[in-house]
Amino acid sequence: MLVLLGGLLTATLPPSTPVLKLAVLGAVRAHEVGRMAGLVVVLVGLGLLASAWLQLCRTVAVGDRQTGDAEEGVALVRFAAAVWCAPLVLAPPLFSRDGWSYAAQGMLARVGLSPYDWGPGALAPDNFLPLPTWLTAPPIVQAVDPLWWDTATPYGPVPVAFGAVVAGTTGNPWLLVIAHRGFALVGLVLLAWAVPRLAAWSGANPAVASAIVLVSPLMMANGVAGLHNDLLMVGLMAAALVVAVERGWVWGAALAGVAAGVKVPGGLVCVGIALVALPVGATVAARLRRLTAVGAVSVGTLLGLGVLTGLGNGWLNALTVPGEVNTPLSATTLVGGVLDFFALHLGVDTGPAFFRDVVRALGLVAALGTGAWVALRWRTGSRTTALAGVAAATAAFVLLSPVVHLWYFLMLPPFVATLRLRRHAMGALIGLSLLLGLVAPLDSSLHGAYYAIVLGCMTVALLLPVLLLTRSARESLARIVAPLAPPAGALERL
Repeated sequence: MLVLLGGLLTATLPPSTPVLKLAVLGAVRAHEVGRMAGLVVVLVGLGLLASAWLQLCRTVAVGDRQTGDAEEGVALVRFAAAVWCAPLVLAPPLFSRDGWSYAAQGMLARVGLSPYDWGPGALAPDNFLPLPTWLTAPPIVQAVDPLWWDTATPYGPVPVAFGAVVAGTTGNPWLLVIAHRGFALVGLVLLAWAVPRLAAWSGANPAVASAIVLVSPLMMANGVAGLHNDLLMVGLMAAALVVAVERGWVWGAALAGVAAGVKVPGGLVCVGIALVALPVGATVAARLRRLTAVGAVSVGTLLGLGVLTGLGNGWLNALTVPGEVNTPLSATTLVGGVLDFFALHLGVDTGPAFFRDVVRALGLVAALGTGAWVALRWRTGSRTTALAGVAAATAAFVLLSPVVHLWYFLMLPPFVATLRLRRHAMGALIGLSLLLGLVAPLDSSLHGAYYAIVLGCMTVALLLPVLLLTRSARESLARIVAPLAPPAGALERL
């Protein structure tokens, strides 16, 4: 509730929205002190959420040891997910403006303009100038980030087609955003179904794995509040891997194609599907044949979705759009930027972004090489290895991608938390999930709001030691990460 209330003060809202007609809300938002107070409220809310999440992780971990009932722990986590998501369902897009872009892209498709050829600005009059107040623009584009005003969307046909359907019922951007959040929450439901099954493959605690994946600050802040297509994509990825084992690799590959139809990286799950669908000790030739078959089914499904929805596959031409920005979380961008800086000051005439582009390209090649290495060299016929293979492929993509946002890390927990991790690895995963959730309000969408960044960093710096470094916090973490094998028969019941 605090995140919702504080978000109403800090989030970008269409100036025409009726909420802004509330005198108190408008007065507080009109002053920088009021907006900074809203930011503190959001961060305190995230801190309380993080504290409750750590307590939940401890409860399901200790509970399983004492009662031996993993099924009860999973049910508790699912209940917590439903309760904690409830206040955020009605919230505007928090910590990012992407949700407003989703609404505009759906409206573009609805009125017959391909969002793969046109940006949201096509919905505004020809004589419109993006003034600071945005009052002369149609409501559907008033809150869209000017950076993406004339930019085609790189998303696949799945979210765009859904957006077009709901845009046929209303043109209210906030209602469209709520609809898109509901669509994204389908991914959370798929994760709630798939994660206990994935954990069963490696012998991990299904309740703790579910808690880390479903209700962590990372998920609540970036997946639910932030409203990003990555949540639906990763839910489909996890479900595809389970379906490949339980219903056959063809169905799993088709579902992987649907995941790629949300965002292209969803297709990385094909690596795990190919590994688990092969017998033990498969030859390189057999691996290549199976990987080709899985890829063919996945790509065929992806292209078929473009034809079925009538949107085509023009989004393939827009895949370079995210690379138009530099993000501080991208290691390849940082390294390339440093090399460009030294080249400039050493008088080397290589252009303003030569090394950045080279290092980015090398990073993508390395990420693809990691996926190929996993598919051709890792053990086949093993569910645990397939799970670890997807974790390795997605981790390589996130770490080496030319653009990395906080919500990209949503790809990792479903395939990492379901492995039987060592104490330090589990502790690191918990700490990272907490940190990436708390810093969500400080994403690059702040666009140079230095007071907000400084105040937010100070608040996070105060919260983290309390949540992770105090004596009681260390004791709680020790109980969560303690090696724990679920009782016999508990996983089968899930």
